[in-house]
Amino acid sequence: MKEEILSRIQKKFPLVEKPFKVIADELNTTEDEVLKILNEQKKENIIRQTSAIFDTKRLGYKSSLVAFKIPKEKIDEAVEIINSHPGVSHNYERNHEFNIWFTMAVAPDSKLGLDKTIEILSELTQADDYIMLPTLKLFKINVKLNTTGKDEKKEKVKKVIHKDIELSKLHHQIIQKVQYDIKFVSEPFLEIINELDIDYDTFFKILAELQESGMMRRFASILNHRKAGFNANAMVVWDVDEKDGESIGERAASFSAVSHCYLRPKYENWPYNLFTMVHGKTTDETNSIIEDMSKEIPSKSYMPLYSSREFKKVRIEYFTKSFDEWENSYIK
Repeated sequence: MKEEILSRIQKKFPLVEKPFKVIADELNTTEDEVLKILNEQKKENIIRQTSAIFDTKRLGYKSSLVAFKIPKEKIDEAVEIINSHPGVSHNYERNHEFNIWFTMAVAPDSKLGLDKTIEILSELTQADDYIMLPTLKLFKINVKLNTTGKDEKKEKVKKVIHKDIELSKLHHQIIQKVQYDIKFVSEPFLEIINELDIDYDTFFKILAELQESGMMRRFASILNHRKAGFNANAMVVWDVDEKDGESIGERAASFSAVSHCYLRPKYENWPYNLFTMVHGKTTDETNSIIEDMSKEIPSKSYMPLYSSREFKKVRIEYFTKSFDEWENSYIK
């Protein structure tokens, strides 16, 4: 039962007044039992967060994956500096000379901009070198760990066409509220409804608009990979032919064990342009998945980069003052 519930809340969280009652009915159990299991999993830190997952770019933020080359003796200090920026959501040490990998976003009204922000961080951390790897093409971003062991090896990745919307004051207010972790109670959205003095119909209508626009990717639970038993997670980078990059990327994204799949730029000192995050319970399992992928992905070479340390893994807090505060401390 636990595995089925964890699988369900990762895939498509019911956006209704009593979501856990819906899940209970689907699994032929009670709402109380679902809430009991979820609160236990939360207490054990298996469930990291349950909230709206937003598309940084569609909200107007500029972002990039960044890799720094930091001398080993300076890593701890460098990480502290990098993590101080509110736009850094993920930061890992990986097994490569480019050893510090982090995602960076800057606000729509950033005075410094993305390039200048990275330049400042490289100087502050005394990085020997760095590369910026913005997304050229996104094929998949959907973390769903196979907790039941029943998922197929391949899945169909749907192409979604989004419609543009203009954000109202209420849209902004709801974005600010739903980006944070909900409580596992019978009516988890009631507090937001009361604070904003709106009804459920209005609330869910706004969420539907945000999802149709692509600003909200989905509402779901994210599990703590290692706590959930997925201890071998590799960022696999591939050197693929740029003219065939789109078709190859779609093929790579079809693997169920792949949660993220992107095309990124190549450089003289970095020949890899296809990035896939592959999740497995053991290194042997992950390596086996990567080997299967390599038989279907035409590449000149590929390399799995395992994380040796996780320094930061949080959600960006959108439309807050923290971005301005960080920038103002470095604008002369």
